Amino acid sequence: MTNRISLLIGAALTALSCSAIAETSLLNASYDVSRELYKDINPAFTDAYQAQTGKTVTVNQSHGGSSKQALAVAAGLEADVVTMNQSTDLDILVERGGLVAADWRERFPHGATPYTTTSVFLVRQGNPKHIHDWADLARPGLSVIVPNPKTSGNGRYTYLAAWGSVIAGGGTDEQAREFVRQVFANVPVLDGGGRGATTTFTQRDIGDVLVTFENEAALIARELGADRFDVVYPSISIDASAPVAVVETVVAKRGTAAEAKAYLDFLFSETGQRIIAKHYFRPRSPAVLAENADRFPAVKTFDVETLLGPWKAVQAKHFADNGTFDQIVINR
Repeated sequence: MTNRISLLIGAALTALSCSAIAETSLLNASYDVSRELYKDINPAFTDAYQAQTGKTVTVNQSHGGSSKQALAVAAGLEADVVTMNQSTDLDILVERGGLVAADWRERFPHGATPYTTTSVFLVRQGNPKHIHDWADLARPGLSVIVPNPKTSGNGRYTYLAAWGSVIAGGGTDEQAREFVRQVFANVPVLDGGGRGATTTFTQRDIGDVLVTFENEAALIARELGADRFDVVYPSISIDASAPVAVVETVVAKRGTAAEAKAYLDFLFSETGQRIIAKHYFRPRSPAVLAENADRFPAVKTFDVETLLGPWKAVQAKHFADNGTFDQIVINR
């Protein structure tokens, strides 16, 4: 009897051990305004992966300003994957010890960007200040809410969208610089990330206009009420494709390479693309985009590298210490 009990206990312990081995966790280090997206993506991936492989994978989230997140991973945050909103934040991880593969753009479709978005304006209901295009943001007396371009990809895209609107219209760098200086002279506070800027505008009631990603503006209008805010599309804006990558050093250490790749592959699947569209990010799948045409009005956009030059050079020129942004803020 004693031997039988021992055998049963041993079998139970073995089963528990196998169960523990079968369960895997991933950490996705992402940016501020993707929180709700990945709250939906993660359980959907878990279900799909379990159905396909019989293995259970739990995905945890970490969110903050995009550059802050990249620096946290570089400093030791053990994220298996990074899903940022700007390619330079992944390139930092390539440069700092090869945490991300140098050819990360070739590892997944569409340059490893499962969706794109663009910068739009969120204004108070009825648009009382008559804000319609980038030029309006420079008007004296207007209060513009923008996250800090030094720490937030959302803020960098806003800055570059404003700069690029001048260049795309035939203006010079000098004219673009002066215009951006005028816009940031109207910025009363620089929050660290896009979600902080949203809180400043919607809950603290500071500002006449919030410049943010299309998906964030749609989320606010949906959750807080269309009777409080209007979304305004400028005549031209910026293509903000969101890159993803596996953190090679972490998955090698944790033995999660297959799961991490499967997770990012899921973003490009039809199921993943439909969840992406549900959250007002523009999906890469033509079929899913067509299904959701009512969510995504036509908008003229420009690509940073086509209009302004290589991302690395743009980053160094505008956002490095003592770069153009620092000079504008110090002298505003």
